[in-house]
Amino acid sequence: MTPEDAPWWTRAVVYQVYPRSFQDSDGDGIGDLGGILQRLDHLSDLGIDVLWVSPVYPSPQADNGYDISDYRGIDPLFGTLEQLDELIAELHRRGMRLVMDLVVNHTSDEHPWFVESRSSRTSPKRDWYWWRPPRHGMAGGDPGAEPTNWQSFFSGPTWEYDEASGEYYLHLFDRKQPDLNWENPEVRHAVYEMMRWWLDRGVDGFRMDVINMISKDVAPDGHLHDGPPLPGSSLGDGTAHFLCGPRIHEFLQEMHREVLAGRGGADGAAAFLTVGEMPGVTVEEAVLFTDPARAEVDMVFQFEHVGLDHGSSKWDVHPLKMRDLKASFGRWQAGLAEVGWNSLYWDNHDQPRAVSRFGDDSPEFRRDSATCLATLLHLHRGTPYLYQGQEIGMANYPFASLEDFSDVESLNHYVHAVSAGEDAAHVLAALRRMSRDNARTPVQWDASPSAGFTTGTPWLPVNPDHVRWNAESQRKDPTSVLAHYRRLIALRHDEPVVALGDFAMLLPEHDDVYAFTRSLEDDVLLVVCNVSRHPYRLADLLPQALHAELVLGNLPAPDPQVLAPWEARVLRPR
Repeated sequence: MTPEDAPWWTRAVVYQVYPRSFQDSDGDGIGDLGGILQRLDHLSDLGIDVLWVSPVYPSPQADNGYDISDYRGIDPLFGTLEQLDELIAELHRRGMRLVMDLVVNHTSDEHPWFVESRSSRTSPKRDWYWWRPPRHGMAGGDPGAEPTNWQSFFSGPTWEYDEASGEYYLHLFDRKQPDLNWENPEVRHAVYEMMRWWLDRGVDGFRMDVINMISKDVAPDGHLHDGPPLPGSSLGDGTAHFLCGPRIHEFLQEMHREVLAGRGGADGAAAFLTVGEMPGVTVEEAVLFTDPARAEVDMVFQFEHVGLDHGSSKWDVHPLKMRDLKASFGRWQAGLAEVGWNSLYWDNHDQPRAVSRFGDDSPEFRRDSATCLATLLHLHRGTPYLYQGQEIGMANYPFASLEDFSDVESLNHYVHAVSAGEDAAHVLAALRRMSRDNARTPVQWDASPSAGFTTGTPWLPVNPDHVRWNAESQRKDPTSVLAHYRRLIALRHDEPVVALGDFAMLLPEHDDVYAFTRSLEDDVLLVVCNVSRHPYRLADLLPQALHAELVLGNLPAPDPQVLAPWEARVLRPR
């Protein structure tokens, strides 16, 4: 891939907005499209190329919009379809693109498709969802009568009993999020028609929520298989039967043909961006998904690196070992070096804040660790994704009690864990570190009582540290986290070696220093990041860094001989 033939998204940076927490324009305490419109200059000033907006469709909000009841509208909570059209126009006027969240593994149980499916066993849409009778010889609703033993991602079984029809429906997530049956071609083509409708409206692509779960491993007789038992649980792990299932490539290739082929440039989908969120995807599978010749998706979100601090589950938190991170990132860089493309991210709406999780959010090192982590990630080969507030170093929220949490996943886990005998204080400590609510507190625009987010009462409390950590205080500070992100994004735009250069890991066994090179033809960059509180002498580690040209650093006055705690340097060897 050369600078001349590389797709536009290889040098792009994507910014994710979680609408309800970004900016409120009407004082109801919930962010909205009007608020996004008010803050477009912030994104333009950063240098953002693509805005990805989490779901704003009509929804009962059981999972904050990831339970959609109408794919072709805007929830009044967030505004109107006319405002969405205005957002598209304003982004395009600024040279930015809009990517919408595509949630088609499941719908809301209030979607008309499911309402009709639920109405009768003979409904024409009954087979649009996964309906199954109780296990043979068991009564519906009894423990263990569920068609499979799969555990839901939000705790509890994946099956909900419907008394009216005497059958269960499948929901890999919340019970109000029934899974669509992609085996039914009518379902697929209804989805494709909806996608074409949004592209015709001016949308520039889709981030596809848990898209590798749409193909289930179903037997010829329609039977779904149990998973191996989970330790200490009556439920099992069903992921082998719905992650990257047997028809997933077929479905994505069909989607590309039906929705994207023939649009935009000569190569079909060149004008658009498609990224598939794929929990559990391997490097080998990602090569297939992102191989341009196969025409499936442009890139995938993989979760390997954000699972390195997990034990038996995300709530079983272990310290991150830097060697493990190097091995993981290095494997993905190498695996997609020749074919395919990487997505790069630390934060999103489902992950706690990286500066608190992988960095050091103490007053002494918060700014430095935030900029160090940013440099480390953005200098890899792939498309970086920046989550709202990350550009100002937002940190986890200081939750005091269970009443401070809102997230359905967190609250469900607390109930199930405590009911199973776990210590309540221990469970609460895990929630504080890993709850998705950490990512969902309102963006900290200024030091006013509601952080400039709303004139009303915010739907989630504002982090009290907003008085010190906010966009207004950083906007004109050349040493701020915000200023560093501007420079990082400009570097990707200006330097082809950042977008397309080969990657080579250095010091793979070092516990604290993360170093690598990027090279494109005769141009080489050396990236050195100290992800610890301990200084290191460069001469002892990387002598070639001593006399190299400093292209970008995160400290205002670096010592040429010593790599300071949480220091990052991008160097060009002389």
